[in-house]
Amino acid sequence: MKHLIRFFSALFVVVALLTVVGCAATKTREGTGQYVDDSIITSKVKAAILAEPTLSSAEINVETFKGVVQLSGFVNSSADISKAVSVAGSVGGVVSVKNDMRLK
Repeated sequence: MKHLIRFFSALFVVVALLTVVGCAATKTREGTGQYVDDSIITSKVKAAILAEPTLSSAEINVETFKGVVQLSGFVNSSADISKAVSVAGSVGGVVSVKNDMRLK
């Protein structure tokens, strides 16, 4: 019976360690908490762009990875690009903004 208890205790420790390591962040992969934070930032940036009347938000895509927001899509002018980058950068939690938008 003692051996069975030790076996299950060891198995539990191994499973717990694998779970913790599996959720850890690396340079190329987000941890669970960071993924949730980035999802919130993405939503806030999309809402801020949508609230800006001069921007056509349907053509601007927003992605976030570790607080870095990437904007892509098509806009009508260079002023729209500058405005979108400015709006995205003003959202709380944004570390930096990468511009990958193109003119129509």
